[in-house]
Amino acid sequence: MKALLDHARTLKRRADFESGEYRKLAEGQYPEALFITCSDSRVIPALITGAQPGEIFELRNAGNIVPPYGQPGASGEAATIEYALEVLGVQDIVVCGHSHCGAMGALKSGDDLSGLPGVDAWLELARPSLAPLIDGSLADPSLSDVVQLNIVNQLAALRSYPAAKERLDSGRLRLHGWYYEVDSGQVHELDEDGLFREHAV
Repeated sequence: MKALLDHARTLKRRADFESGEYRKLAEGQYPEALFITCSDSRVIPALITGAQPGEIFELRNAGNIVPPYGQPGASGEAATIEYALEVLGVQDIVVCGHSHCGAMGALKSGDDLSGLPGVDAWLELARPSLAPLIDGSLADPSLSDVVQLNIVNQLAALRSYPAAKERLDSGRLRLHGWYYEVDSGQVHELDEDGLFREHAV
């Protein structure tokens, strides 16, 4: 923790906050995309995308889950999606799942999460739509299969948001599914055929 604190304390010396770039950030944000990904510490959106401050709006949670529109109660996810679309006007949303995902691994393995009731309740949002895969339609689905199906399912959940649906219908919004390999840095993109293909450099 000390190294992290020291790094934070020296940020002002390492970055030129007097530059026009940082002064512009103080006036407002104009991100190009909403990037929805897992809370996993190995997944770093700015590292993956090369984004600079102000270029991507981030939404992170266990398993990069998008609650269906209209869920009862307050939701940070719903609020973030609404703000990104209605206020910031992002034109692209990326749902990025990843290899070695603990959340999806727990669902795949059917782990007993009774000791983690908050995690269990959260993952219940993703469990039903993964059931055909994890409950026996395949003898032993790989973790990548589960993660990639979850990405597809979360893109479908995004389409349930009226603000997203309206923009998709009018061509003002594009949705993207990405699968990131933690150990190789490869990014696979969901194509029109529903397959994840390695991003061509």
